[in-house]
Amino acid sequence: MDIADIATREYVEVDADERLGKVRSIFERKNPKGVIVTDDGSYAGVITQKQLVQSHVEDRAKASALMQHAPKVERTADVRETARVLVESGTKIAPVFEANKLWGVITDDDILTAVLDNLDALSVGDIYTADVTTATEDTEVGQAINQLRKHGISRLPVLDEDGSLTGMVTRHDIVDVVVRDMDKATTGERAGDVDRILDLPVYDVMSNPVTTTTVEESVEDAVRQMLENDYAGLVVTPQRDDSLVAGIVTKTDVLRALTFTEEEHMDVQITNIKLLDTISRQDVRVEIEEVADKYQAMQVQHAHVRFQEHKEKLRGTPLISCKIRLRTNKGQVAGSGEGYGAKTAFNVALDKLQRNVLELKGVESDEEYRGQVLRKLGEL
Repeated sequence: MDIADIATREYVEVDADERLGKVRSIFERKNPKGVIVTDDGSYAGVITQKQLVQSHVEDRAKASALMQHAPKVERTADVRETARVLVESGTKIAPVFEANKLWGVITDDDILTAVLDNLDALSVGDIYTADVTTATEDTEVGQAINQLRKHGISRLPVLDEDGSLTGMVTRHDIVDVVVRDMDKATTGERAGDVDRILDLPVYDVMSNPVTTTTVEESVEDAVRQMLENDYAGLVVTPQRDDSLVAGIVTKTDVLRALTFTEEEHMDVQITNIKLLDTISRQDVRVEIEEVADKYQAMQVQHAHVRFQEHKEKLRGTPLISCKIRLRTNKGQVAGSGEGYGAKTAFNVALDKLQRNVLELKGVESDEEYRGQVLRKLGEL
């Protein structure tokens, strides 16, 4: 299936000189996946909701100050490669070109809708993320924004004082309340209003009740819920208790699953690949394969490496955080770390991953030994 079969020619477009205040209002009114930015009639980049939340750029600045250059997709590209592009670029929208001219756009929803009937073979347990960052009802909006930025995520399950799931706060919820209140403010009042918004508890802006899923549910059913309700993700709960958070599954997780291959080499997905400096995709794959090979009983079905850039720098080199997550036949195993430059951050995370893999190996060895002892006792 070519992307031309599912891409759309309808998209929201603004000029590079447009004020960011207007761009923010567009997201509040139309809730697009992203806005295409043009300069003199030609494609220049995209602006996503994620950028708006993470940015400190003022409303009077130009759209060009916030746009990013999303990877271009050709009309003849296939679904698997396009899914990889969206995941690695960290965007939910990519421009589609024909003969070097902007033809349309492709979004994560376009791809998921097209492959929906083929997702019944996967369960949520195959792809979900067990390591979840949460907020409490008293967490302030400003603190929630910092959590979203720090972890590079789009949503936070909200827990009450007993640890039970009571809501969900997303980037869209925050953009919605910020833009709505800013539209009411005059220029002189604006700074004070921003401070008041950041001090609000997330209880005041979260969505509830929360739509949930379980590890046993099919990915097809989970994605249908997301598409029908315009959700980017669902909280995963235990089968018999939907008040506890066991994990989260997002559209990005599903897109990542579409890129899984049966090739000779391990399938490695890299998010924010643009941050790679003195290390290549090939280097990343080889290093992870060497760690996995130390535990032959563990079959790695997919590896995901995520890089996140921080503002802090050392002699011009940014502080980078790296998280490596392996999906294996023994469950999920991960390692994370920070360092100046992608290579250093990756090496720290890889070292932690290796320790966790060897720890998993030790646990399995202990269980095997225990089983042998019990069998021997049974023979007495």
